[in-house]
Order: sequence, then C-alpha cells, then structure tokens
Amino acid sequence: MLRRSMCATFLAAVLGAVLLAMPSGGLLGGPKGADREPAGTSDKSEKPAADKSDSNRSKSGESPSSTEDEDDEPVRKTDREWKRILTPQQYRVTRLKETEIAGTGKYVHNKRPGDYRCVCCGAKLFGSDTKFESGTGWPSFYAPVREKAVDTAQDLSDGTPRVEVTCARCDAHLGHVFGDGPQPTGLRYCINSAALKFEEATKKAAAKKKSEAPARP
Repeated sequence: MLRRSMCATFLAAVLGAVLLAMPSGGLLGGPKGADREPAGTSDKSEKPAADKSDSNRSKSGESPSSTEDEDDEPVRKTDREWKRILTPQQYRVTRLKETEIAGTGKYVHNKRPGDYRCVCCGAKLFGSDTKFESGTGWPSFYAPVREKAVDTAQDLSDGTPRVEVTCARCDAHLGHVFGDGPQPTGLRYCINSAALKFEEATKKAAAKKKSEAPARP
C-alpha cells in the first residue's frame, strides 16, 4: 500500500508539472493517445502517407516530405508496411516503443538549423530553434513546431510515471516529455534520434527562423 501511495503521489507531481507548463488544453492532443484504435483499424477516410517514391525507400528510413495541411491527415499502415519502410532500429523505436541508448543518436549534438520530421510519415515535429543541450544523451526540445504536431499520454510501462510523446499523424513513439526544461515552456521533450529525420534549412530560411526565434533565457 505504501509503495502504491508513493507511486501515485509521484505520478501526480510529474503530470502536474507538465500540465502547468502546457497550454490550457492540458496534455497536447488530449488523452486520446492511450485509447486509440490500433494502426490499420480506423474506418475513417485516409490519405496515403507517401507518393510513388515509397517503393524506393524500403529499408532506407527516408520519410516523405509533407506540407502543414498534409501533416493533419492521419497515416495508418500495417505492421508489414512499417517494417518495409523503416530500418530495424527505427521500427523498434517508433512502433515497438523501445528507447535508443543514450548518447548514440545522430541528432544529439546536431546544431544545424532546420526541422525535425517524423521518420515514419514525414510530419514536421520540432524545429532547431527550440532544441537545447540537456545533457541527457537524447535530442531535447522545449516545444514542438505547433501544438497539434504531437500527442501525449500517461506511460507506466516501466513502473516509473512518465508522459509519452507520439506523432499525432501516425502514432509513432517519439520519446517522453518532462517538466524540467528551460523557459519559455519549462518542458523538455526527450526524443529518440531514430524517430526523427532532419531536414536542413537553406541559408535564407535559417536566417528567417533565427530572426523569428524567441529570446533564449
């Protein structure tokens, strides 16, 4: 009973810190993440995730590009299709919810300007202007590119209360969010490199992004 009480108290503290730092809507995307239908079971009309180039991306891990409007279109694929499109590590992280070893991801120390897209569906998730060095061994961001880009849900899979972050477009597991990040949000989105595809900005776009970025604390 004591252990359950301590766990409940800790979970309440973690979720409370995250909720306070997030917009009034609470957990980004609402609590639907844990109650969704499994991939491939939705009866809603869906737009294909990729174009004809999909057949050339087998095992390459290269995700299709997408516009902001397309980023709102849900993407559902069978397990066999995900295995064909993704590398083994990308599949284990995004579809089986594994975590890459700290310090091994290729984007941990990436400082180039650009956008980080979902490796599964190509949706734009994070920008380099919100990336910061957290010292954790995983790429960290204090905010997604927009509120609808990611979903969050309670995660008790390893016995430790956490908040999981998934791609709102294709349900890919990205990582977790914690309430110990820098201002202006106070959040730390701890994301697996294997779940991301970096798209480097042109010099013109990089200069514009830098000028529009909020002042860092």
